[in-house]
Amino acid sequence: MDKQSLTINELLLLNSEMRLREKSIALVYILLLGGHLGIHRFYLKKPLSGSIQLALSVLATIFYFIFALTTAEAEDYGEWWAFVLCLLCAAAVFVWVIVDLFLIPKMVKRLNEEKEQEIVKQLLEYRNLQSFR
Repeated sequence: MDKQSLTINELLLLNSEMRLREKSIALVYILLLGGHLGIHRFYLKKPLSGSIQLALSVLATIFYFIFALTTAEAEDYGEWWAFVLCLLCAAAVFVWVIVDLFLIPKMVKRLNEEKEQEIVKQLLEYRNLQSFR
């Protein structure tokens, strides 16, 4: 399945379909501003890693509030373990988002290439179907 074998009309159709379906690197970077929630991962069709990032962020927030509320009530440091867990979750998400900054172009390119191959396959199947009629 190669783009080279497509006719001009099929190439035009491929380009119009790609404009509708392709993922935008710029939009992914904008979504990365909310990166600690994993939104960019959901957009790139990676729901498992997006869910993990979201869960880590929620856990970090919960542990932070546990620490903050217990510290406010007590004279000492309250539930220090909650603060440690908060830092661990937040650090994991932070490092993950920094790594994603560099991985995004490759992920978007791969996803767009997969979509293009899928469309080319559909166009060739349609052409073959038409030739049997």
